[in-house]
Amino acid sequence: MSKRYVMVHDENKCIGCQACNVACRSENQVPEGVTRLQVRVEGPFGEVPLLHFKYNRVSCQQCEDAPCVKVCPTGAAYVTADGIVSIKQDKCVGCQYCIAACPYKVRFINPVSHTAEKCNFCADTRLARGEQPACVTVCPTNALVFGDANDANSEVSKLLNSAPTYREKVHLGTQPRVYRIPARKGGIEA
Repeated sequence: MSKRYVMVHDENKCIGCQACNVACRSENQVPEGVTRLQVRVEGPFGEVPLLHFKYNRVSCQQCEDAPCVKVCPTGAAYVTADGIVSIKQDKCVGCQYCIAACPYKVRFINPVSHTAEKCNFCADTRLARGEQPACVTVCPTNALVFGDANDANSEVSKLLNSAPTYREKVHLGTQPRVYRIPARKGGIEA
């Protein structure tokens, strides 16, 4: 794979505003009642006046070893040449195997098309035009960084090499490509 697209969510810069969710809904025509991504706000933690929250991005983790792809009986769930886990809507029969296999519980059946859906980093729309995913472009605090981790000069590659990060459920061997910069107490950092 020539490119290795990754997303970094900086929990210190995130304010839980949901602008990413709204932009995603608009860009991808996501119907009401389902979501490709959201930011869960947890807390408050601590004691007054030192209260703090945790902002957790919930979306497809773009696994390098994706269980959803392995179980799809029709080949609808697949990995693009750029390594993005995606869905061919015309091949999806709505069996929900991919939903059951996803350890992150982020896939859903679109109530309009009756096919599986999830975040694909806006591969069919914005990435195809050479643009950043919708969520990245609207984030008011620049809490999201996206790019090719195989490009040593990319912003995302430099960030991964300079900041402590973690990924969810790595013990499952899925090799998720959504990284998080862990929250520190005290609020937004510039």
